[in-house]
Amino acid sequence: MPFPLEMCFPRRQGVWPVLLFSGLSVLPLESQACDGPRDVREADLATIQAFVRDSGRSVLTFVGYSGAGYEDAAAMLQQAEVILAAEAPEATLINIGATAEGIGAVYQLAKRRGFSTLGIVSTLARDERVALSPCVDHVFYVPDGSWGGRLADTGVLSPTSAAIVAVSRAMVGIGGGDIARDEMLAARALGKPVRFFAADLNHAQARARARAGGMAEPLDFRGSAEPAILFSRE
Repeated sequence: MPFPLEMCFPRRQGVWPVLLFSGLSVLPLESQACDGPRDVREADLATIQAFVRDSGRSVLTFVGYSGAGYEDAAAMLQQAEVILAAEAPEATLINIGATAEGIGAVYQLAKRRGFSTLGIVSTLARDERVALSPCVDHVFYVPDGSWGGRLADTGVLSPTSAAIVAVSRAMVGIGGGDIARDEMLAARALGKPVRFFAADLNHAQARARARAGGMAEPLDFRGSAEPAILFSRE
């Protein structure tokens, strides 16, 4: 069954909390092949909402790190597997960010469990030829001059993030940076269920990016989503 309440899980001595539900299968009932997107188009919010309505399903969105990667990718996938096990494929569309990087690895888990998948992403991904996950079925490129999150000049959500929040029935965050933070806070402000699980971004990648930019290597590998979601309430 879909989760009814917001739940936030901080880290405990560097160990991820893993939810265990008795009676839930850890194997897919009807696996689907990852053979590439079959529907890729530019779309506004109304078009995406119509697609979701016509599907007869609700949308569960996963957010987290993408290019920044995960320090413990296996733990991230284990947590996502437990979340997916509590959802019904015939009633739920799994939405992520259309690419395979980072949290996008959850697409493969979703397809193995028989879910239909979609990706809502900025047209920047198309324009910059960012590779799509082979496990996403429907891709919606939202006209947007940013990658998402709140726009610096107005403070409102970008078109991409606004569309994601609007169509999502609920949201799951596993770590995440500014964009994930802004989307989860916006969803929570609308009364939508949000579950968050703390996770470090990839340490080696973070250090390499800092060195390449001439900056000091980071000591804190939490994304900006963690303190915002765990320690604030709207």
